[in-house]
Amino acid sequence: MNRLDAAFAFEESALRLRGQRQELLAANIANSDTPHYKARDFDFAATLKSAVSGVASDGTQLAMTPSSAAPRQGMFELTSNNMTTAAKYRASIQGSVDGNSVDVDVERNQFTDNAIRYEASLTQLHGQIKDMQAVLAP
Repeated sequence: MNRLDAAFAFEESALRLRGQRQELLAANIANSDTPHYKARDFDFAATLKSAVSGVASDGTQLAMTPSSAAPRQGMFELTSNNMTTAAKYRASIQGSVDGNSVDVDVERNQFTDNAIRYEASLTQLHGQIKDMQAVLAP
């Protein structure tokens, strides 16, 4: 890993995870009327910490790889030899007759919050690139 890659490693991981989370939340909203669909999400902070450090909480090494379990959603998982950290089912706030656990209001709020944070990460990355360009410019 060169110095430029190292400088942007955190932002790359954060943006990748925000993008994956956005896909999960969009899938939850899209399936809000699908019988027996269970809403999924993941703990962003814990997953980002694992992605940046490359080490899971139990000390095993992690690597970011494409997920074969969910190819249609373009998801990735943090994997090691004996562990996979993936999206978890979200606890249902209110039960439904058809077994669907999606609360559209919660999903929309999470989707909007994640989108705003994604844009903030892009803005921060853009600022860092501008700073580097200013230093390198004659």
